[in-house]
Amino acid sequence: MNSLIRLELTRALRNRKFLFFSVIYPSALFLLIAGSADTTSEVDGTGLTLPTFFMVSMASFGALTAVLMGNSERIAKERENGWVRQLRLTTLPGRGYVLAKTASAAVVSLPSVVVVFVVAAAVKDVRLHAWQWLALTGVIWAGSLVFAALGVAIGYLATGDAVRPITMIVYFGLSMLGGLWMPTTTFPRWLRDIAEWVPTHAYAALGQSIEQSHAPHAQDLAVLAVSFVLFAGGAAWLYRKDTLKA
Repeated sequence: MNSLIRLELTRALRNRKFLFFSVIYPSALFLLIAGSADTTSEVDGTGLTLPTFFMVSMASFGALTAVLMGNSERIAKERENGWVRQLRLTTLPGRGYVLAKTASAAVVSLPSVVVVFVVAAAVKDVRLHAWQWLALTGVIWAGSLVFAALGVAIGYLATGDAVRPITMIVYFGLSMLGGLWMPTTTFPRWLRDIAEWVPTHAYAALGQSIEQSHAPHAQDLAVLAVSFVLFAGGAAWLYRKDTLKA
C-alpha cells in the first residue's frame, strides 16, 4: 500500500493543472476577495476581520479542491481503463486501495492550506499565536479526510463521462452553501439554518473557533464525524459493489 501511496503522490505532483487549482487558485481567490479589504473590518456576526475570516475559508476551500476534485475523477477513469481491475489481481486488499487514495489526497491538500496562510500573513498582515497556526493547519488538514472519502465515493458512483459534472455540482454546492465564498450570516434565515448542517460549514467553523480562541462547537464536530462515517461507509459499499460487478 505504501508503494501505491507514493505512486499516487507522484502522479498528483506531476499534474500541473491539478496543482494550480488546488494550491494557487485558493490563494488567488483570497487575494481577490480580501485584497482590498481593510484589515480591521469585521465580518458581521463572527467577530473576525475579513482577511482572517476568509483565510480559513479559502484554506478549507483549497483542501476541498485537492481531495474532492483529485480523487473522484481519477478513480472513475481508473475504473474505466481497467487499472482498478489490475490492482485486484495483486495482493493489495480492497481497503488498501481506498486508504491509499484517501491518504495521498490528504497529503496533497497540505500545500494548499499552507500557501493560503503564507499569503494571508505576508499580504494582509494576519497575525496569530504560534499554537493557532499549528492548530489551524492540523484541523483543516485532518478535516479534509471527510471530503477525501466523499471523493472516493463519487469516483465509484459515477462513470468516467458523468463524474466531472457530478463532482462540480457537489463541489460548488458544498462551497457556496457551506459559506466558504461568503459568510452564511448574509444568507436568509431559512438558508442559514440549512447551512449549519452542511459539512463544509462545520469544517470552516472549526478553524474560525481556533482563530477566536474558542472551543469548537459540539454540533460542528458531530456533523463532520457523521459525514465522514457516511462518506467512508458509502465508498466502502460502492467499492464492494464494483468488485462484485467486475
